[in-house]
Amino acid sequence: MKTLLDLENWNRKEHFAHFKQMEEPFFGVTVEIDCTKAYQTAKSINASFFIFYLHKTLAAVNAIENFRYRISEDKIYINDQIDASATIGREDGTFGFSLIEYHPDFKTFEQIALTEIERIQNTTGLFTRSFDDDNLIHFSAIPWLNFSSITHARSFTYPDSCPKISFGKMMVSETGKRTMSMAVYVHHGLMDGMHVGQFVDLFQELMNQ
Repeated sequence: MKTLLDLENWNRKEHFAHFKQMEEPFFGVTVEIDCTKAYQTAKSINASFFIFYLHKTLAAVNAIENFRYRISEDKIYINDQIDASATIGREDGTFGFSLIEYHPDFKTFEQIALTEIERIQNTTGLFTRSFDDDNLIHFSAIPWLNFSSITHARSFTYPDSCPKISFGKMMVSETGKRTMSMAVYVHHGLMDGMHVGQFVDLFQELMNQ
């Protein structure tokens, strides 16, 4: 479900009008995430670390209202729930776009994710199902690279307003601290650096629990 944002009385109305007309209205930041505690927790419950931090990502996304905004025909809609279209790798070196629905309970979410990952790994091609709505984040993991920045392939003519969140290689220091790069790429008409900062802080808090 989604509801229409009252754009006329929104305090970011002028910001939206300014940024939505740009050829590239997205901006991005890359930050380092401490994943020491989260990695330990995932292993202690015998869970995939990838699924674990994907769940924490979606929990933070759904908690920050601006991350649930999407643009359609110059209107902004607020989605009740945001799911993930994550890139899932296959043994032949290709990947497919998945649709992993969010659930606040991790065990329930884990089963949803495992089922979808298995489905993708047993199909071929990039698009293996239809995407009826844009209540998604575009999610990817690049575990081979400890990147400090990232860009995304995008068609400027396509009306895209979905956030894109990517994670890099997990690094381990001599003291045992584990870190990962996280890149957050969002539509500036829908949010500013303050909102991205709120998301990053909340995500780190969830990873530390």
